[in-house]
Amino acid sequence: MSTTIDMESQGLRIRNSQGVPEPLSILSNGASGISQEPHPAGKVKHGGFVQILRMLLFADCLIYCAVCIHVTQIIGSPLYFFNKDYYYAYMALTKQSFGLLITTLTQRFSPTLIHVSGDASMQGQLMQTSDGRLETTFPERLIMIANHQLYTDWLYLWWIAYTGRMHGHIYIILKEALKYVPVIGPAMMFYGFVFMARKWQSDMPRLRHRLEKLKGRHSGPLSGLQTLDPMWLLIFPEGTNLSANTRKGSKAWAAKQAVPDMQHQLLPRSTGLYFCLQQLRGSIDWLYDCTVAYEGVPKGGYAQDYFTLRSTFFQGRPPKSVNMYWRRFPIASIPLDNATEFEKWLKQRWEEKDQLLEYFKESGRFPADGAATATAEKTKGYIDTEVRLVKWYEAGQIFVVLATVALVVNVITKFSQVILLPLSK
Repeated sequence: MSTTIDMESQGLRIRNSQGVPEPLSILSNGASGISQEPHPAGKVKHGGFVQILRMLLFADCLIYCAVCIHVTQIIGSPLYFFNKDYYYAYMALTKQSFGLLITTLTQRFSPTLIHVSGDASMQGQLMQTSDGRLETTFPERLIMIANHQLYTDWLYLWWIAYTGRMHGHIYIILKEALKYVPVIGPAMMFYGFVFMARKWQSDMPRLRHRLEKLKGRHSGPLSGLQTLDPMWLLIFPEGTNLSANTRKGSKAWAAKQAVPDMQHQLLPRSTGLYFCLQQLRGSIDWLYDCTVAYEGVPKGGYAQDYFTLRSTFFQGRPPKSVNMYWRRFPIASIPLDNATEFEKWLKQRWEEKDQLLEYFKESGRFPADGAATATAEKTKGYIDTEVRLVKWYEAGQIFVVLATVALVVNVITKFSQVILLPLSK
């Protein structure tokens, strides 16, 4: 059947030879071509004009708030030379501000339903408040790993940190190219994020330096209750998100290593995680693992081909639900004295995650252990919630420092005018 492309107010559609329009997904890259599968989130909810308005408003909010946060960082940066305790507390507050920003943008532009469950190791750590919010009681110090489905996976995991009031203490290992993004890149450097060039000989000294800093202790505000500073280190062992191109690479790597490939993920790389666990051993007790899945992505499909920036924030087609399955492992139970044994251990965990993802594809939800959540009797182990702030006015924290500086400058200016005006006469 021949087809032609036609632009309509609802976005691109595909017409068959009889002229009947059929749904069309606009993909974020050319790897998969044009998909004729219905979009998991349904029809486009906003026409072209409204999409443009949403895009402009979203961009204005993101850029303006990001600039405010970065200027706030610059204002406080001299604290490093006078009092490091207060410097790190100050930067933690600016990191909180960015967590509040992405949570607010998600809540306003892309309301997202979250399904949370876990195994018995998560007992008592996943709770739902009376108004439906998720609250977590994870430790102050941990390493968190997750499979990587979308570029924006980190956004939802940062929100998880927010639910435990740890959004000022998250650290992420990122691609080095992100360091050069204007405003965002320098801001992330202030946050102490770790940038990797995927060249282990040059990455290892840099990573060791950052990990040593994460074993420090400061006595200022936000320094936590333990003997070391709070720290959540987020690592994606797959190294990049799942796509048609990266899937080919994973398959080739599996063939080269003569090991079975994953069905729903990429094979994990163990070197970076192994090094982090070795360096931080003795300063953390737990490794937390999150398996992430997005509702509606068909078997063999890739979430990034459906949930692009445009569809998620501008067209009104965010994921119908983001699903998380949590479990944790004692650091003492992980083989950290032998790299080969650790690689086997990590691969086994990824095989388990692949089984979890297969279960999700078949049933539409992850399994759940009733002991993992505080609402087990009502929801059989599941917490259904959404990405949102506890209080809407929390986002005002982003502007507190700049507003204070502006007020002080205004007072000084007016006072100077009062003093200097008589002298000029």
